[in-house]
Amino acid sequence: MAIQTAVFILVYRESDIYELFCLAREMGTHFLVRTCVDRLALGGDTTIDAVMGEVAVQGVHAVDVRDGHGHVSTTEVELTYRSLRILPPIGKQKRYPALTLTVLHAREREEPADRPRIDWKLLTDLPVLSPGAAIEKLRWYAVRWKIEVFHKILKSGCKAEEARLRSADRLVKLIAVYCLVSWRVFWLTMINRSAPDIDAGIVFTKREQEVLDFLIPNKTPALPGSNTLGIYLTKVAKLGGYLARGCDPPPGNTVMWRGIARLIDITLGAEIAPQLVDN
Repeated sequence: MAIQTAVFILVYRESDIYELFCLAREMGTHFLVRTCVDRLALGGDTTIDAVMGEVAVQGVHAVDVRDGHGHVSTTEVELTYRSLRILPPIGKQKRYPALTLTVLHAREREEPADRPRIDWKLLTDLPVLSPGAAIEKLRWYAVRWKIEVFHKILKSGCKAEEARLRSADRLVKLIAVYCLVSWRVFWLTMINRSAPDIDAGIVFTKREQEVLDFLIPNKTPALPGSNTLGIYLTKVAKLGGYLARGCDPPPGNTVMWRGIARLIDITLGAEIAPQLVDN
């Protein structure tokens, strides 16, 4: 289902706040939240979980899950969804109106032996009228982990929270730049896994490739056209502490941002060093 208006997707349990739902409606935007609160529903004499417990399964969806060892398997979740009138907390019913929202539950059929059962309870102000629309919202929610990784890069890699700017205007501009940097680090990490065989020049300048080749030479002479993006991204990861052993998983965002930071510094030094020597 195409949505013409802007969609602001909130995917954290910490966003499961009734006041936030009302604010989203006032701003004319939308939300998708994983809920952990069993709120009053309908006329106030029942709750969301009680109502959803009586809703028949309306679809089944296959999802890929990864265990603690990184092994990927496929499981099925049962889908139930319904539009409900949801009431604000008892102490706030005079301040906030009741809202008609869509409740979407996705629950794994059986309890796995090696991990917790998938049991997602989502709340959105968008309509869900078919299994296809329900699966679409699940896929949106699955982006949550990528959003969290992006925020990790933004806060831990760029250290956005440590900024000491005194005005909101300057802080907004700084965070805007940090967002671009964080997105690039995340993109490099993901493209290294999805398209490692493309040309390295798409990402790295000739000087950056020369610096990486000097710092981390190839074990064997490179054949024409064999210096792919994956090779250079692995070299960047090594600058960040990646060991690149045969049993190691693909490099993650942490070693990538460390490696990129070192590469930028070293490349800058290589650029200005000849000028300093000439002077």
